[in-house]
Amino acid sequence: MTDALTTWAGSHTFRGGPVVRPRTVEEVADVVAGARHVRALGSRHSFHDLADSPGTLVALDRLEVPTVIDPDAGTVTVGAGVRYGELAQDLHAAGWALHTMASLPHIAVAGTVATATHGSGDTAPNLSSAVRGLEIVGAGGEVRTLGPDDPELAGSVVALGALGVVTRVTLAVQPTFDVAQEVWLDLPWTTALDRFDALTSSAYSVSLFTDWTGDAVKQVWRKHRVDGDAWTLPGPGEVLAGARPAPGPQHPVPGPDPVACTQQGGVPGAWHERLPHFRLDFTPSAGAELQSEWLVPRAHATAAIDALRGIGHVTSPLLLVSEIRTVAGDDLWLSTAHGGDHVALHFTWKPLRAEVEAALPVIAAALAPFAARPHWGKLFAADAATLRGLYPRWDDQLALIARRDPDGIFANDFLRRVGLRPA
Repeated sequence: MTDALTTWAGSHTFRGGPVVRPRTVEEVADVVAGARHVRALGSRHSFHDLADSPGTLVALDRLEVPTVIDPDAGTVTVGAGVRYGELAQDLHAAGWALHTMASLPHIAVAGTVATATHGSGDTAPNLSSAVRGLEIVGAGGEVRTLGPDDPELAGSVVALGALGVVTRVTLAVQPTFDVAQEVWLDLPWTTALDRFDALTSSAYSVSLFTDWTGDAVKQVWRKHRVDGDAWTLPGPGEVLAGARPAPGPQHPVPGPDPVACTQQGGVPGAWHERLPHFRLDFTPSAGAELQSEWLVPRAHATAAIDALRGIGHVTSPLLLVSEIRTVAGDDLWLSTAHGGDHVALHFTWKPLRAEVEAALPVIAAALAPFAARPHWGKLFAADAATLRGLYPRWDDQLALIARRDPDGIFANDFLRRVGLRPA
């Protein structure tokens, strides 16, 4: 390999090569047309071999595609390698916004939507749900454009790179808005679970941070959408009974300086400066870490949380922090929120690979009764048969992949392991 690349947290060194960095869509097409195997790389915010290739790796960080806002359509078209934090700044300056942001603004658009990465909020579906069109360089180097009415779009957005190299993404936008963020400490678990629905609906976005020990949720972050000038921070109400307001800025991970986090204290600010947990110009999250996440149907939320509390003795020693968020449902075939509202159960691990991998089957077993879908870009233990049973459109996805890439140009070990390519 001529140019070794790792995931952003150093958790995995991508296999494959050479690494090429095309600047135009035409160059991407030439690379794909001339290669036997190809996989694309964005911001490399993954934790395993999702983007490994037995051949060429196409890094999209130098792709020169202009950002184009269409105010009449309410969309923005952006290059695949652009990071959300950079796109958000451009949108806000022009008076526009996305409906949500992930906790990290450092992630690239194409990889984010390809893995169903999400933000938080009862009414906020994941970032993939905003996709209204894709430009894809497919097997053989042909460039295809999928619009909002294309019958293949729902199977092409969250596609894990199996259909080609995405070069442009069109996203729905809305007028810009402000958000105010507040943090509360030590919310009793009894309150959090008894009033879970009321708690998560008490703000535009709500996150619960825990280490799965003790009788209280360590931190609750509430992000309130501010519409209009006459706005005051809402009181805690019964949903925060027993918690206390944070005395100053907090980092969700114990130890790091909270200067890396977006502004708290209920001070209104632009949507892109509050909806993420972390600032674009600082190290994302804890930096050296591993991550896992499972999404369970909303109806199973409190039972799944209780199950995880029951195995806290396994997970807590390995944790930096865990986060609970809500995600509205969508109809994308491989989306972890396909078919209805879900609750996301996230684990940010210490960089202890062997120990974490030993814990993954324990978590999977605890969550098995709740139809838990693992996040595609993070560490998990699930076989192909289990995954197939979690997605009603799985066979449609298999057929689409086989039709668009019959020779396996974009196939790799990850896709074979999860059952999306023949073993």
